Amino acid sequence: MAEPWQLLAVHGWGSDQRCWEPWRPLCEQRGWSLQCHERGYGRFPAASPSWAAHGKRALVVHSLGLHLVAPELLASAEAVLLLASFGSFVPPGPAGRQLQQALASMAKRIEQGDIQGLFEDFRIQAAFPQSVQDLPAGVEDGPIPAIGRQRLIEDLRLLGQCAGLPQGFPKGAAILIVEAEADAIIDPLSRQALREALPQANLQLLPGIGHSLLVPQLMEQVLSWLAQQSLP
Repeated sequence: MAEPWQLLAVHGWGSDQRCWEPWRPLCEQRGWSLQCHERGYGRFPAASPSWAAHGKRALVVHSLGLHLVAPELLASAEAVLLLASFGSFVPPGPAGRQLQQALASMAKRIEQGDIQGLFEDFRIQAAFPQSVQDLPAGVEDGPIPAIGRQRLIEDLRLLGQCAGLPQGFPKGAAILIVEAEADAIIDPLSRQALREALPQANLQLLPGIGHSLLVPQLMEQVLSWLAQQSLP
């Protein structure tokens, strides 16, 4: 019988650990455990969860989450599942410099108190490329209270510093890269850089899901791939 996986899930910007709850019953059906890595202020939480004594160690991260994993947890993972993630958020060349300037401008707007206007712009232009009329009800509120002003500023600064895979990334682990063809958040050059940095990774493309991870076909596809890694 294959050794069960223990999953450590890390969310990115604009989310909290509740985004992983739909994954929990799918893991339990397989006899796997799922821990959610909740963030605090700063780059890492005050107290990181630890791997259990038994079971294979799998890290599943979304978006910015890869850069928020404690180094010792990242280095000890036996499988890494990268969902709409990136090594370098800022692409090389002029496009990267323009993006760094934009991130700095966004952080300044937050410091000046223009939080709601900034987040509405972000959602309309990037996270939700549809028209304003198509936005879900309640989007004008945004998750700002849950994120906190200071964490938003720190995240924007961190995005501008992400120039490659975090130190200690376990390149010898089983690696899955899941990208969305419709992801408007991550620059295509940054996605290509991640593929080049991990040529041994299994790459899977999903149509029509944008930058999200709460999609049934994504959850099932990712967990099925992980189950295959336990087979002899």
